[in-house]
Amino acid sequence: MNVGRLSSTALMLSGVAAAVDPKGVVAALHLTADDARGVTEARAGLGGTYAALGGWALVSREPAADAAVGVTWLGAAAVRIATRKIDRPPVTASYWVYLGLEISCGVMSLASATGRRRGVKKAAGQVPAR
Repeated sequence: MNVGRLSSTALMLSGVAAAVDPKGVVAALHLTADDARGVTEARAGLGGTYAALGGWALVSREPAADAAVGVTWLGAAAVRIATRKIDRPPVTASYWVYLGLEISCGVMSLASATGRRRGVKKAAGQVPAR
């Protein structure tokens, strides 16, 4: 199984969830969407963005697609860690679960991108076979 595809699927499904149920997603993330515009922004920003990026990586054969998903996950993890000093959020079990998911999915996608890059170079005759 390609671990990059697993990570891309997780990102895409989180986006689909936000697009379909933005109020449920913002509640789970402790965000607020108090009016129609807030719900629209959650649906578009959290839903459309992640669904499109994850979906693109699923159908693309380009290593850059997996890399983009990986950097997205790891960027979220890095900011989550930084918020411990900046915002000092209450650290609940879900905080650690989200952090673990972000790091795991990010690493899986970057590993997949690296493997795909090697495969592309090998197919092009740029990397000697071992």
